[in-house]
Amino acid sequence: MTEAPALRPAAGRGPGLERCHGSRLSVEDGALVLRARGRTRRVPVGDDGVARAVFVDALPADAGRDEPGRPGAWGEVRLQDRDGAQVARIPLGEWLPEAPALPERAVQGEQLLERTGVAGLLKAAGVPLHLARDRNDPRAGPGKGGVSLGPGPAFPLWYWWVRGAAGTLWFSAFTVVVFSDTVPAWLVLLLALTALCGPVARLVLRAWTRLRAGRRRVTVLERVAPSPAAGTGATARFLRDTELRVQDRDLVLRDLGGQEYWFARSGPHAVTRLVKVLDGTGLPVGAELRGPGQQVRAVLPWDLWFGGADGADGWSRLCGASGLAVSERRLSGRRTWPKGPVLGTGLLPRTGRDARRMARFPGTAAGVSSTAVMAFGNLFSVIQGVRVADTAPGPAAVAVAAGALGLVLQAVPYAVHELRGRLVLDRPAAERAANEEARR
Repeated sequence: MTEAPALRPAAGRGPGLERCHGSRLSVEDGALVLRARGRTRRVPVGDDGVARAVFVDALPADAGRDEPGRPGAWGEVRLQDRDGAQVARIPLGEWLPEAPALPERAVQGEQLLERTGVAGLLKAAGVPLHLARDRNDPRAGPGKGGVSLGPGPAFPLWYWWVRGAAGTLWFSAFTVVVFSDTVPAWLVLLLALTALCGPVARLVLRAWTRLRAGRRRVTVLERVAPSPAAGTGATARFLRDTELRVQDRDLVLRDLGGQEYWFARSGPHAVTRLVKVLDGTGLPVGAELRGPGQQVRAVLPWDLWFGGADGADGWSRLCGASGLAVSERRLSGRRTWPKGPVLGTGLLPRTGRDARRMARFPGTAAGVSSTAVMAFGNLFSVIQGVRVADTAPGPAAVAVAAGALGLVLQAVPYAVHELRGRLVLDRPAAERAANEEARR
């Protein structure tokens, strides 16, 4: 009996790991069931719900109108009732585990439906699926209405509420302060405290993420760490954080940035085969994890994963624990490997600076701009506290202290991350081992 598919979300790290562990879209009792961040949503299938589905596989010109990095560029499946009204939509980019590692639309059409598991999901639900190559296709409908069956945001809602409320209050106070000749002390105090909320919320989010990670329970059958050959440039951080984890229901690839790619071990979209790739002389160059239709889901460069002293043991443990069919194939002529963009080729950054950027605690979509605004807000608090020091020494002292504390709370984690990376983690693994041996 074939197990009904359950979709896995796009890879995440930090707070986003919550989605990898808990967000699933499956078929249960005649309904599409979405479980994401502690909530459950059911969309009935049949006469009273979803009667058909249309995959809007937009052409690159259409996808180009989406903002860079947005899941919409991968296309979506629109779920409609018998009258053609849209009931729900499935954003495919949010249910493709390797999406963050691939260029947008690197996989399209039927292959994308198979990789995500949407094709198997709708087949199990008994929903006919049609393909529309153009957003203006009459079958696609207007594309409006219905609920989104996505895995949910990477950051918890409480974080957005805190940042949103504090940001609104800060901007209001900032506007009044900038355009007023006289500034009341209470307004400066409000400005400073709301500016402090950003750095504090980020630190609380770090602690919340660590606490939640410690509470997760998964059944791990085997952990395969990379065993790199000499001269590959492997660092201490790479050896510490990168792994391939065989779990009871999933095969999980973790990179040194803490990002995890979850692949199902059962169902029509599961990873099913492990292929050892040899060059023309018979030497191994890597391994491929293949899924439906023999599509390559991820690659494991041999020198990085199995070229070292413990490589043979790691390969045998992976073959045994994964339960995948194992085979070999030999490259012919001057063919390059791997062919095309695929997950696994960029697991070892070229420089330590790139590694530290990958391993940094994830930020919001605003990226560096969010950090810059927080730093400016805290610095502005210090300036305004000094400004009212003569007329309101008490509130002024609190404002200066809050502004200074906010700057410290941003600078210290960044400094620790950079120094630890430069001095320890992003040095060659062989150099670190030699230093530890010398200390003994």
